Order: sequence, then structure tokens, then C-alpha cells
Amino acid sequence: MIRAALIPSLLLAACDTQVSSDDPAVFAPEYLGVETRLLDSDLVQFQVSMKGARDGQDAVDYAECAAAQYALIRGYGFARHLRTKVHEKGGVWTADAVYTISPSLPRGLRTIDAEVTVANCAENGIPTV
Repeated sequence: MIRAALIPSLLLAACDTQVSSDDPAVFAPEYLGVETRLLDSDLVQFQVSMKGARDGQDAVDYAECAAAQYALIRGYGFARHLRTKVHEKGGVWTADAVYTISPSLPRGLRTIDAEVTVANCAENGIPTV
């Protein structure tokens, strides 16, 4: 029988949220690089590869970071996502994404502000171009 005085201690012990570095749930990505190809004056394809992704969304995020930085490099402030294809093989995730880049906010629902996105990428440790 558990005494009432021990219950708070047991509850606090159950709330311990420290994660061991040996825990497989720890996110430790390895970003393998970005290939960029200009398809038209404002149409750009990004192919990114990474290991250690939790799922395909991590590869999608990596491609978005590359697109945002590329837009800034070209002197543009915005990008619009057109499509992304994600694959995983042997623990390596790849994303093939296409974006348009533009100096002003493009039409559409899947637009990104390049400066804000690059700042978020840096904050989350995701490299850009």
C-alpha cells in the first residue's frame, strides 16, 4: 500500500522530462546538401537530402529553407510553393521541390516571406543554400 505522503513524490518522478542522448527519439538530423536548378527566370527546383529525419516533413522543411534563402540571394522577398515530392531510401530522405520566387507577395495560399522563413530556419537549426 502506498502512503499518501509518497504520492506527490511519485507524481513528480513521473514528470521527469529529461531525454537521454541515447534515446532514439532525439532528433539529430544530418543535412546532406541542396541542389538548385533555375527552370525559368522565376521558377526554381530544389533537391535536398538528409539523414535522421523524423519523417518526410523534415525534408520538406529543409527544401523550404533552401527556397527562402535562394529568394533572398536573388534579391526577392517571397516564394510560392508549387510542389514537393518526398522519398526515403535506406534512411536517406530526399525532397524535390519547385517554387516560384518574386519581389512582391505572389497570389496563392502557399506563399512564404523569405526573411521570416530564413530566420525561422536558423532558429530551428535548418541550413539554407
